[in-house]
Amino acid sequence: MFEDIKHVHLIGIGGIGMSALAKLFLAKGAKVSGSDLHVSVLTKELEERGVKVFEGHTSNQLAEDVDLVLYSSAIPKSNPERLAAKERQLRELTYAEFLGELSKGYSTIAVAGTHGKSSTTAMLSLILEEAGYDPTVIVGSRVPSFKDGNLRIGSGRFFIVEACEYKANLLHLNPEMVVLTNVDEDHLDFYKDIDHIRTTFQTFVDKLKGKGIVVWNADDDESAKLSIARGVTFGFGDAAEYRAIDRKALPGEQVSSVVRQEAQEHGLGELSLQVPGEYNMSNALAATAAAMELGVPFETCAKVLKQFVGIWRRFEKLGEWKGATVYSDYGHHPTEVAAVIRATKEFFADRRVVLCYQPHQHARTIALLDELVDVLKEAEVLVLTEIYEVAGRTEETQISSSDLMQKIKELRPECEVVFAKDLPNTKLLLENLIKDGDVLIMQGAGSIDDLARSLIN
Repeated sequence: MFEDIKHVHLIGIGGIGMSALAKLFLAKGAKVSGSDLHVSVLTKELEERGVKVFEGHTSNQLAEDVDLVLYSSAIPKSNPERLAAKERQLRELTYAEFLGELSKGYSTIAVAGTHGKSSTTAMLSLILEEAGYDPTVIVGSRVPSFKDGNLRIGSGRFFIVEACEYKANLLHLNPEMVVLTNVDEDHLDFYKDIDHIRTTFQTFVDKLKGKGIVVWNADDDESAKLSIARGVTFGFGDAAEYRAIDRKALPGEQVSSVVRQEAQEHGLGELSLQVPGEYNMSNALAATAAAMELGVPFETCAKVLKQFVGIWRRFEKLGEWKGATVYSDYGHHPTEVAAVIRATKEFFADRRVVLCYQPHQHARTIALLDELVDVLKEAEVLVLTEIYEVAGRTEETQISSSDLMQKIKELRPECEVVFAKDLPNTKLLLENLIKDGDVLIMQGAGSIDDLARSLIN
């Protein structure tokens, strides 16, 4: 469908998904350019591949020979490059609309859910790769063994892609299989409430129209409220068809036995993971269930998952700093924060854990304030850096991370919590706080990752 495109311009090219599309068009021989408000490790990688990347947005950056414009859903109509494209009557698509068109040409497996999409997508992709299915993959992170990181171009019939629920973008996809990790309350700058979110997921699974299956989490209460015509379940509870039992968390490893419930229960074997947390075992179980429904043996799933070392910004080990082991994690929702705190305490039971957390977006922080305070107060030592502002999203700056600190101190006076007004101040505080042998988690979806990497470098 896009074989005739000679020059594509991507507005918001520094996004993880948009940068994958840039690489995809490069591989197809097209000329690629783009723009973003800020340069980053992703834009620098594209520039090294020959992409012309502009910092900031102006109309004259849209070259005369551009014949397709793609843009992130965060880019407003008033963007000067979008206005120039409209004036020239160029073909324009959002990132989600393009994925929808691309998905029509494959047997598409859409990995959906509020949490765990990237890790589950990576796990399933690596399993199908090992099984010889040669899938094409777009993932919202970077997979260490993928040459292109966030993209894998295969020759097989499967396309594995994350189905993002923000602004109901997942409804553009045309899946033959849906892997649904969970349904939780998020993106409340778009959705009215959890009912609105669940209705959107219902509309999405209804797109299968009886021709495909939904692999869904039997432990998730909101997923259980969906009407699913053809479903296969995974989980830890007795109701799941693919079930993990007797999970054990060991230093640097977790293991579970896996059984499949058919006419009677069948023991499949053991899953061993190098990545921590019950949530990662759930992700692994989802990937295993989906792969086995596609004909992959359990032994292949177990082999791949045993070797899985994680992905970019998902409990990613960066190295050592001042005697502490430093991890970067993308989690920014209360559920994700709580899961990482629990997972870190499991893997490092005998070490002090320091959580440095950057809340993501003012409107989200306001909407989820009570839940955030409730989980953050469980941190052993907590550094709260100022809230990360997101361009193009609802921002109400009448709240600060210092407000979170005060609420945490009121609920748990003994909690060691400090506020940092910016990233330089965060680094100064950490230099005084960190002790030899600590585990330092740098968590958030914003610029906190830049600071984490600068500590190591």
